[in-house]
Amino acid sequence: MEACGRSSELLAVCLWLGGWLCALASTILPHWLSMSTELLAIESYQLGLWETCVVQDIGGMECRSYDSLLGLSHDMKLGRILMCASLATGMLGLLVTIPGMQMVNSCRDGDGGGGGGGQAKRTLVMLGGVLAVLSGILCLIPVSYVAHLAVLRFFDEALPDVVPRWEFGDALFCGWAAGFLLCAAGVLLLVTASLGSASRRRPRLQYRYEARGGELTTAKRSEESLERVVCVERSSGYVCRPGLEPTAR
Repeated sequence: MEACGRSSELLAVCLWLGGWLCALASTILPHWLSMSTELLAIESYQLGLWETCVVQDIGGMECRSYDSLLGLSHDMKLGRILMCASLATGMLGLLVTIPGMQMVNSCRDGDGGGGGGGQAKRTLVMLGGVLAVLSGILCLIPVSYVAHLAVLRFFDEALPDVVPRWEFGDALFCGWAAGFLLCAAGVLLLVTASLGSASRRRPRLQYRYEARGGELTTAKRSEESLERVVCVERSSGYVCRPGLEPTAR
């Protein structure tokens, strides 16, 4: 169970890193929305959170930052705020989770002993899982909202057909992948910590049998107590008495 928990935590951290890098790329790239016109087929326009770009088919690309923050549309403002919050929350959660992993020798207490950490490590892992899920949700909200507005404007019947429409850019798909990876990493960490906590609360029993003449000795050992039971063979069967030592014959 311990080896499975370590593997699950390592897999969750790998998913977390992949999701965080995808969220970073989605925040930086100016490819949230794209538009190409039939009037000027050699050029296309790219819209991002920080700048707009004009891409030419011959390979040239010219980008320009926004002049004013107040002049941005509300969806771009929301995207900036929530994507930055998602990156900050994801990094904070990763820094919290790493000391709580079983393969990291830190934050140990008496409850965990040498088995990979105790209550403090499980608390850190669960807190990191919550932050990972929160980071994924914060990433999915602006990406889905911008995509929703793009769909509404694309199928707006009030606009003539000759008016170009904004379509999905590569950064939206990257943001969706980041959100799902972050949420999956958080859920995996929460499940691993919960199962580890339940297995530690359940006492593990070990039985040892010793046959000596006509007596059968059973030693039952658990994490909390050590109890010795002696069973003596009689005509009616075995008679067991706790706390007695076997009699020599």
